[in-house]
Order: sequence, then structure tokens, then C-alpha cells
Amino acid sequence: MIRFQKTAALSRLSIGLAAIALAAVVGCGYGDGYPVKTAPEVVEVPAAPAAPATPDAPPPPAKIKITSLDELPVHTYPLEGTLTEMLNNPEVMSTLRNAYRKDIESDLARYQIDDVATLQGKYRSLYTIALAEKRYPDARVLLNRIRSMEDKESTRLMTGLVSEARIRAQMGGGDTDQKFRQELTAAVNELPWDVVQDAVKSGKGRAEFLSEGFVMGMVQSQMEPAAQAAGELNADLAGGLISMRYAIDEVLPLNPVVAEVYGEYIAANDRVKENIWPARDLDLGKRAGLKPVVLGIWDSGVDAESFPHQMWTNPNEKVDGKDTDGNGWIDDVHGIAFDLDGRANSYLLHPLGDQAGKLDSAFEYMQGFQDLLSAIDSPEASAMNKRLSEMQADEVGDLMTTLSFGGLYAHGTHVAGIAMEGNPFARALVARITFDYHQTPQAMTMETAQRLARDYVATAKYFRENGVRAVNMSWGWSYTEILGSLEANGVGQSAEERSKMAREMINVLSDGLKQAMIDSPGILFVSAAGNDDNDVEFDVVIPSSFDLPNLMIIGAVDQAGEPTSFTSGGRNVRVYANGFQVESEVPHGRTMKMSGTSMASPNVCNLAGKLFTLKPSLTPAEVVSLIEQGATPAEADANLLLIHPKKTAELLK
Repeated sequence: MIRFQKTAALSRLSIGLAAIALAAVVGCGYGDGYPVKTAPEVVEVPAAPAAPATPDAPPPPAKIKITSLDELPVHTYPLEGTLTEMLNNPEVMSTLRNAYRKDIESDLARYQIDDVATLQGKYRSLYTIALAEKRYPDARVLLNRIRSMEDKESTRLMTGLVSEARIRAQMGGGDTDQKFRQELTAAVNELPWDVVQDAVKSGKGRAEFLSEGFVMGMVQSQMEPAAQAAGELNADLAGGLISMRYAIDEVLPLNPVVAEVYGEYIAANDRVKENIWPARDLDLGKRAGLKPVVLGIWDSGVDAESFPHQMWTNPNEKVDGKDTDGNGWIDDVHGIAFDLDGRANSYLLHPLGDQAGKLDSAFEYMQGFQDLLSAIDSPEASAMNKRLSEMQADEVGDLMTTLSFGGLYAHGTHVAGIAMEGNPFARALVARITFDYHQTPQAMTMETAQRLARDYVATAKYFRENGVRAVNMSWGWSYTEILGSLEANGVGQSAEERSKMAREMINVLSDGLKQAMIDSPGILFVSAAGNDDNDVEFDVVIPSSFDLPNLMIIGAVDQAGEPTSFTSGGRNVRVYANGFQVESEVPHGRTMKMSGTSMASPNVCNLAGKLFTLKPSLTPAEVVSLIEQGATPAEADANLLLIHPKKTAELLK
């Protein structure tokens, strides 16, 4: 499930390439996505000197403990013209940086924030500002603090090298460009290839395609509408604008050298990581006499023609525009569907709408983008690289919309293929939900939230009535996402009002979705943790934050069983599965490799389906127990349990 973009509905789906693009730019500003040279020491962030103590002075006030993201104060900043005008005005950007920095420092001083991802985000923002203002000693202290909080080795090793190499080059005097290349090369060559290869390849891809035109296009198509609608900048927009300015000034000029150095490192070390998953695979294809098992694919829609022999079929229904069997659903031959407003319809695959005629291009763009970020030398990657590097700002929005639609259109089919792989007895029952792929997403309303909550209860009832044993859910909602939709459309009179509305709406959605699962104790729900590298409870993400006996939350690792940089976590994440470059079907006879916890989740649903196939009498609780018992600790982190389908199946004996 991809929740890597805060203001677009595609953040709920795990292949939102437009979101990856924006994250790539912002990541450059924050220092993410680049290697560091050494393991960090724990260094405190510099603070203002304390006032001298006096006998009568009261003790400093205790920090206010924060348990969820929406408890933090809402900060806003003046909108002075367009974002492009603000970006090009040094005085305005300086004022914005100062105000933004003071608000972050105030939050850190007043509030006890235990969520690591939130703290890292604040320190990254301070780090970007320090770099932009050339306060290099402060930047180094902040970078060490960021590193010290990172528990994923690859991410820790891929944070801050480019900026740090630049600092050393600038402070060394002489030919700065040559020194930067030398510093970067030396640091990269010290990296452990087996740990960082995927991230280095992704970094090379970003360095090759990012251009000022692309950056400005992202500002104009994704950030500007939200700012103009709200009439002010929220903290996310302010931080993004600061990061974009830094990227244009400091990151983009370095990218040609970064791409070359990374490319040389890849060429010297390139060897494929060991893939642990084939040896763990459980294939029921050669077994006979087993009964079909129905799996619910609760997602963005499934192309039934991609699975001609594995679709659940309602024998009493036919496609005639009527409720033939009288069950309350029209044309539900292979399942049910809901539109963007939560109203039932019969389109199990998302209608093309305003993207008619663009589907082939969308798939080509998606493949090219995936290959670029994986350093795969393919015709699609070359074409995409050329297109992105030459793109004018006013062309970016349309490309991102088409990419987002392609992700939405393909997602459910890709998930279904993973969930049924190696199990000819699996039958997919489709429950399509709809998300907005446009750059300015439709605003959530209380009426829509209430309708969606009722849809969730009705969908679970449909699952129960038709014998579904396990359901995959590679999607979700978050408080931040709903807030973003309100901001993008200028809903509400103030930032505080929007925050309250978003909290009320996420509560309505949460209550409906949780009730749907509680009403279905005989069904195992399997959900992706999300792709924000965050704690799903602190960020108020549903269903990932639920704690229910018939729900499993899944994190993502790569082909070697090492944690991906994007996977979210939290105490509710039960096991981890392969979520990196997983190949599966997409509509109209194609296949594609995709990455995300959206791909990890159906791998676990696949295992659950096979267990129900082998022993139909199993309960959801028993399946959860079997999956956890058969899982093995990851080498990099014994707390991460990696699914092992073969071992799990052996426990049935």
C-alpha cells in the first residue's frame, strides 16, 4: 500500500509513481537517498543556552507528550503570490526558512515526540535549512542526529553522503568540483554493496532524470493548487518549497557527477542479491483433489480476463444491467464495485474516463520509471529518462496524472496475481474501491466518509455471504491524507478547522472499517502496512493501526529478506514478505514488476489462501499462528519475521 504522498489519493496504492517522483525531489533536499560514510554517533542538536539558575526560579515546564500526529500544533505561513514567485524571491524564502525553523524548534522544545519518523522529519527539515544557509557545523550535528535514529541499515547508509561530500569539498578550498567528485567517490566505495545496491541504483536513476523543469512542474502541478486553494502554506507545503529551492540551488547541479560516480560503483560491484523466496515457495499446482478457496481482492479493481480460470463466479447473476438474482447488487458476476463517492456500480476495472487513449503510454511510463529507479538499462528507461530530463514545467502535471492513473488501473490486478500465484484452487472475488488519480484530489466530505463507512460494512457482509476465507487490503486511509484533500480544495475557514474536520472523518472511516472486520470473525483480513517509513499508529493510518484477531498487518522486505527503505512499521506489523520488484499481471495480458507493501501483503494472503486450501477447517486465528510460527527471523534484524510458506505448510502435518 503506498502512502508516500500526503495529498493525493494514490498514496493509498503501492505504485504511485508520481509520488515517488515528488519524494525523490524532496528527498534530495532532506539528504535522504544518498549514502553516508560512517556509522553515526549520537550527537545532540544544538540548543539555545539556558538562563542561569536562581534559587527561586521555577523548574522548566514538562514537555507535553504527543501520542498521535494530529495532536501537534498546526503551523501556517503567508502565501505571497504564486509559489514560483516565492521560490524566485530570495528575501521571501529567507523569511520562510526562519519562520519554519522557529516553529520546528518550538515543537521540539515543547512536546515529547516519541515517534521516530516524525522526529526524523523535523530534524531533516532543520538539516535542509542549515545546508541552504551554509551553516555546515550545525548541519553535521543534525545529520548525525538523523542517522542515530535510523534502524534500517540501508537507509542509514544512504542518508547524507552527497551533501556531506559537498561540505568537505567547499571547506577544503581549491577546485571544488573536482574535490566533490573525489570525496563522493571515496565515500561510495566504502559502502557495503550487498546492503545498499538497491538504494544506490535508485539514487542513480533520480540523479539522471531530475531537472529544474521537472522540479518546477511538480511545484506548479502538485503544490500550487493546494496553496492557492487554502490561501496560505501549511507546514508540508512550506517544507516542500524550502526543499525545492535547495534542490534547484545545490542538488541538481551535482546530479551529473552523482550519476557518474554511482554508475561507476554499480559497474564495479554489480551482482544480484541472493533471492531467498524461491526456496521458500509453496506451489499447489501439482496437487489434486483440493477444494477451491475464495479470496477477496479488496482493491482498485481487477481485470477478470487476466485470470480466466480463477475468478469467483456468481452462478445466479448475468451482465444485463439488472439485479438478476435479487441479492441487491447489479451484475455482480465476479464481485462488486464502488465509485469515488462510495456509490455502487458494476465496473470491476476502473473506467478509463479522461485517460481514454492514454493507457499504453501510462504502462510505458510506469515501466520506464520503475527501470530508471532500479538502474535497469532498458529501452523504456532510456525513453523515460530522456522525456523527464527535457520536460518543461507545464508538461509535468499531465504526465504525473497519467502515471497515477496507470498505477490505479493496474494495482488491483497486480495484487490479485500475487495472491493467487501457485494456487490453482484460488478464486478471486473482486471488491473495487475508487481513488482519485488527479493532481488535485477530490476533497473528502463527511457525507462521503459516512457513505464509505457503510460501504465497508456492506462489502464485508458480501464477503461472508459468498464464502470468502481471506481478504487482501493493499490500501488505507490516514488523517494526513484526508487533511491534504481538504487543503488542496480550500475547504474550511482555517488550518485548525481543517485539522478538526480531518480527524472527525478519519474516525468515521475507522469506525466503519473496524466494524466490518469485527462482524466477520471467520475471515482473515491481510493489510499492507504502508510505504511512508512511519509508525502507523502515531500517524493514524487505517486499517494498519487496528489491533484485531482476524487482521494481519504486513511489512515489506526485498529479495534478500532485508527491510525496504519505504516500509512502515509499528507494533501491529506481524510479519514481513517480499515487496520489492515483484512481478505479476496487470490488465490486458501484460506483466510488470512493482514494489511496495502492497506487494508484500498479497504474498501473505497467498499463503493464507493455501493454508485454507490445504485445511478448510482452519480458523483465522489458527492461520495467523501458523504463519507466525513458520516465519524465520531476518538476518539483519531478528525482530523482523519473514514468512516461510514451506515451513508453515509443514506445520499442518
